[in-house]
Amino acid sequence: MTRAWDVLAAATIVGSGLFAGVFFAFSSFVMNGLERLPEPAGAAAMRSMNVTAERPPLMLALSAVSVLCVAMIVRALTTWSQPGAAWLLIGAALTLIGALGVTAVINVPLNNRLNADAITWARYLAAWNPANHARTILCLAGAAVLLIGTIRR
Repeated sequence: MTRAWDVLAAATIVGSGLFAGVFFAFSSFVMNGLERLPEPAGAAAMRSMNVTAERPPLMLALSAVSVLCVAMIVRALTTWSQPGAAWLLIGAALTLIGALGVTAVINVPLNNRLNADAITWARYLAAWNPANHARTILCLAGAAVLLIGTIRR
């Protein structure tokens, strides 16, 4: 890889790890704390967090990491014969699926339903938490696989 691609790969790994950490925090203690509150208070706190999540810096970071993942996928495909290409492709795809895909397909629609009072707090938690665990695992695995791909280059 060239120096520029090394920097982009490092930024992608850091971004993947960042999202794994954010999602891990929610899985390990934020959601558990909200579940301990009475239902109206827990749901209200989550609604409040949803409002702040839709602003920078989270949206900028999500966009940047997604773009970096797409760049890594393109780079892997265009340099397929080089060592580490498959690792870079898989790692970037895992992060993209976890950070953007699961968020857009599961977590955001659930948040919208919660905001519209179209789902109970218990049903929200039962669906949102497993999706968040999946995001955590996918992003952490993505960071690890990207690191392997970078080392093998």
